[in-house]
Amino acid sequence: MEDMKQRKKEEKPTSSRQIFCLSGPLHLTSVDWNNFHDRRSVAASLVQGVYILERDRQENRTDPVAHAPPWWEFFNFQLVHILVDDVDNSIFGAIYEFKFSNFNHNHSAQKSPHYVVAFRGTINKSNTRSRDLKLDFLCVRNRLHESSRFQQAMQAVESIFAVAENSRIWLTGHSLGSAISLLVGKNMTKMGYNVEAYLFNPPFLSAPVEGIKSEKLKHGIRFTSSVVKAGLAAAVKGLNHNHNKHNNHRPEKDESFSSLSGWKPYLFVNPADLISSGYIGYFEHRKKMEEIGAGKIEKIATQNSMGSLLSSSEQRDIEPLHLIPSAYLTINMRHSPNFKHAHGIHQWWDPSFFGLSELHEYNPYVLCTG
Repeated sequence: MEDMKQRKKEEKPTSSRQIFCLSGPLHLTSVDWNNFHDRRSVAASLVQGVYILERDRQENRTDPVAHAPPWWEFFNFQLVHILVDDVDNSIFGAIYEFKFSNFNHNHSAQKSPHYVVAFRGTINKSNTRSRDLKLDFLCVRNRLHESSRFQQAMQAVESIFAVAENSRIWLTGHSLGSAISLLVGKNMTKMGYNVEAYLFNPPFLSAPVEGIKSEKLKHGIRFTSSVVKAGLAAAVKGLNHNHNKHNNHRPEKDESFSSLSGWKPYLFVNPADLISSGYIGYFEHRKKMEEIGAGKIEKIATQNSMGSLLSSSEQRDIEPLHLIPSAYLTINMRHSPNFKHAHGIHQWWDPSFFGLSELHEYNPYVLCTG
């Protein structure tokens, strides 16, 4: 009797958020792959599948009581590979393959992915907290590329493209996972590959200006920041030009940034999420700068961060992780009661979701937003 009481005390209650039949998008009994909202919901669910894979591991849940499989099986995907961190042995990513069949091969199936590579964000549990927070810190310092987790992710994606180059391959992630996806996507684009990316609550590594109520003050801060960054970037470029005269030429940062202009990842942010909401101002500020005739200044500023410009020469050469030329930006317009909800993955498959989407395009010669 005492043993039974002890076992009950040690058992951890399972959150309904982990159980697909309680919180998953059950309304998507038939996915229209031409529908942007359906694709968003599926991508978010596959990321949730990675979260639950790790929770299943932590709580020793295996088939047939594991909670993770419905998060991909409901959409006719199969799990073909898991990515395990070599430091804490946690599951941080998964590779899914879409199972084509006569049942799901409708007119929209041509838009479905063949493979999806998904990455989870930080899990604030004792098993994963230490490692995830260290990676968060590397992300803030613009050194995520140095982590073994990113290198594993990069190798996995490269391997898929090597064997399935002509397939439709998606990258998706949430929070820290979206930072990994973004960095992988940038690298694959520069290598000449076409990858579709769905990035949920991607970290914007800059001062949280979005929390300021006054639009005039926000614009003033952004304008001043753009002018300062443009000036610093011009000074640094001059130093680099003199340095490159005596060394092998390396591509200028603006060349690298411009090479990404054709890649248009899907970004999903919430105005109440201070981690990702900076992307709203980042793209809106471009439009305003163009409207007031300061597009040339912003063209330089948009590809530089204050942190990288003021860092050591070695770190200065590294392209800021969070800055991207073009994107489809989707903003969740529904009220979020707290930060946890605003930064959560669950909002992105909610059937009552209401958001605004806009394509922001970067032209290396003429700055424009459409």
